[in-house]
Amino acid sequence: MSMPLPGPNDIIHQAVRLKIMAALNAVPKSDLLEFGRLKAITGATDGNLGAHLGTLANAGYVKITKDYVGRKPRTRAAMTLLGRRAFEAHVAFLRDILNQPPADTAPILKEEETPT
Repeated sequence: MSMPLPGPNDIIHQAVRLKIMAALNAVPKSDLLEFGRLKAITGATDGNLGAHLGTLANAGYVKITKDYVGRKPRTRAAMTLLGRRAFEAHVAFLRDILNQPPADTAPILKEEETPT
């Protein structure tokens, strides 16, 4: 008998947030990704990406750094240790789903073929 799967991480599970976390997970732990790069990776609008980054930051999964390069504002993001652990757990959840053996599927009978 197999163990029941833990549920998905409701914060990370959303498609744009999953893309953000995957992108941040792919860079070295000490690196930051710029807002524009995350926007290109996710295909999100400025407002949508900002909202999703805010959700991840409020959960403690992402740290947002805002500064200036000359007079131009710059927003960058990095995954926190808590975020890395949550992402790894969510990926493990998804892998468990993908690795499940097929369910016992009996052939579907048409109404006229239903045994009596």
